[in-house]
Amino acid sequence: MKNAWIVVSVAGAVVLGIYAYTARLGALESMTLPAADDYYNLLVQGFQAGQLSLKKEVPPKFARLADPYDPVANGPYRSLPYRLSDLSYYKGRFYLYFGITPALILYWPCVALTGHYLSDRQAVTIFCAIGVLAGLGLLRALSRRYFAEVNVFVVAACALGLAVASGVPVLLPQSDVYEVAIICGYMLTMLALVAVWCAVHEPERRGWWLAAASVAYGLAVGARPSLLFGAVILLVPVMQAWREQQRTGRVLLAATGPILLIGLGLMLYNVRRFDNPFEFGVRYQLGGQRQLTWQFFSLRYLWFNFRVYFLEPVRWRLPFPFVHGIIVPRVPTGHNGVVEAFGILTNTPLSWLALAAPLAWRGRPEQRTSGLCWFVMGVAAMFGMCALTLSLVCGANLRYEVDFLPSLLMLSVIGILGLERVLTNQPGWRRAACWGWGLLLGYSVVFNILMSLENYGYAGCAVGGVLAQDGHLPEAIQTFEEALRIKPDYAEGHNNLGKTLLQAGKVPVAIGHFEEALQLRPGYADAHDNLGKALTLEGRLREAQEQFEQAVRLNPDDAEAQNNLAVVLGRTGRIPEAIAHCERALQLQPEYAEAQSNLGNIFYRTGRLPEAIDHYEQALRIKPNYAEVHCNLAAALGQAGRMPEALGHLEQALRIKPDFAEARYNMGNVLVQLGRIQEAIEQYQQVLRIRPDFAEARTTLERLQATNSNSNLH
Repeated sequence: MKNAWIVVSVAGAVVLGIYAYTARLGALESMTLPAADDYYNLLVQGFQAGQLSLKKEVPPKFARLADPYDPVANGPYRSLPYRLSDLSYYKGRFYLYFGITPALILYWPCVALTGHYLSDRQAVTIFCAIGVLAGLGLLRALSRRYFAEVNVFVVAACALGLAVASGVPVLLPQSDVYEVAIICGYMLTMLALVAVWCAVHEPERRGWWLAAASVAYGLAVGARPSLLFGAVILLVPVMQAWREQQRTGRVLLAATGPILLIGLGLMLYNVRRFDNPFEFGVRYQLGGQRQLTWQFFSLRYLWFNFRVYFLEPVRWRLPFPFVHGIIVPRVPTGHNGVVEAFGILTNTPLSWLALAAPLAWRGRPEQRTSGLCWFVMGVAAMFGMCALTLSLVCGANLRYEVDFLPSLLMLSVIGILGLERVLTNQPGWRRAACWGWGLLLGYSVVFNILMSLENYGYAGCAVGGVLAQDGHLPEAIQTFEEALRIKPDYAEGHNNLGKTLLQAGKVPVAIGHFEEALQLRPGYADAHDNLGKALTLEGRLREAQEQFEQAVRLNPDDAEAQNNLAVVLGRTGRIPEAIAHCERALQLQPEYAEAQSNLGNIFYRTGRLPEAIDHYEQALRIKPNYAEVHCNLAAALGQAGRMPEALGHLEQALRIKPDFAEARYNMGNVLVQLGRIQEAIEQYQQVLRIRPDFAEARTTLERLQATNSNSNLH
């Protein structure tokens, strides 16, 4: 079996290289931020400062929110620059719902030993590598002890299936805090399996191995509490000792002691954070939905989640990468929906071979295969408990499948090895069986690779969105374009690339992407709205109006679309309708500075100066550093004869935005009204330095200079 070990090692090295290459930072822990600002590193900094909360200040305005868990109220704070998404907020501090284990076993030691912070991408790669190596080590132990007669290439194929078809590669293209916790749990469960294997097969050191397994599995629960009931595997060596009429007290203590101590530590950790030993912070998360009142576990979710996780096939169609998600069944009441999950039995058919695992000991003396039987039963029990737990949860997510899919595939490769063993002396049947499981394995591996590419496209678009939000427009555009080459039919990706191109001033190209998004998804309200904005910039107001009307029809509660429609209606002279849509936007979102500003513009253009001034002031109350509103308010105040106030707002606009040509031009006009001609001339000169093509400023400057020159001659 030396050759088998070499082949498995080579296969493992290749897979790990691919893992390291495909792992990339996710949208939440963006490449635009230093690793020190990753959530787990902020948690480490909190620990170093003697606190259980993250080392992250609470924004003063956020702290004053009447209901910080309201998704609408906390929405502006979940993205940049605040980055509070999915943090848990309790009694004025931020905590991490995601398990503490990665911080304790990797992030904190890394900082302590090297002085450098680890990125989430590096953490996921490390956890992945150790988890895969543990799985391959188990495969080597299985093949050496029980399947010496099996061909080396069969063992290599099993290694490929275990490493690639496990769902782990699908998570690597987006290495965020979510994936860190999940992959850490995967690694620790695989290490626990290794220790349980050793406990089953080395009775003289069973207690020590069981203690190691208990520590590993306890830490896995610290990373992923959903793994808790899979700890049943720790009882397998205890039952084996009892069945063999050995003393079980010490063995039972070794199996349960460490995990109980870790569990008590987690409960104390939760009490100190949330005043509740069973609260990990999920109810206090700042997410897109209010979670305080959720029912997280229910039997009514069981059948739905089982269908999603095990039965629902993906849709295969062009273009590449061909896989396009499942058709989601009817979602039960209270369920949070499905995120990219797929049916394992229909899409990773290698998993069916778990049913062949009993063949591994068929026809053998019980004393020779007792350890294998116990191990297989333990792995099956762990798989069943983890899968059942997640089937009762109020959401189904692709990444959750890694909690139970690797253990199912461990049973599957044992099934392949058992099938090969029992057919060793039947070459015809063995060849047929080899073709059969080979096809199932090949399909499963290819499917997982394609799903990885699919996720790479989604993840790339998510990262592009963060880059754009952070002002890195060229990098964002490049990231979007790379992702859309892999996932060209992703409507949201085209829409978000269009928004980024719009920010970069590439309006015609942006229009093309918005139109592509609408071809892919005709009822896409946000794409209609964004296309309307682009058409407005091109001066195609009638077409823009049609797009905004479509957006409002599809989503009447979108305050931004209501306001955008009002802008176009105001510019085309349909004033009553424009005012109505502005007021509707403010009903939907009372603290909407842009809608207040738009109402001010409408009233200003129609000569209703007191109302215009009032709405401009309301906009500045909401958004004090809104330079354009300071400029517009100054214009209204100037027309109302309130020149000193107008001058003050223009000065404020220029403090915020020094190169604001329109504000400088208006300041020149106000200074002229105040008789401060020389200062006005200086302002017009600065306008022309900023914008040489500003015709009104040039004309006014030339007239003033001529008048001033004539005055000096006299």
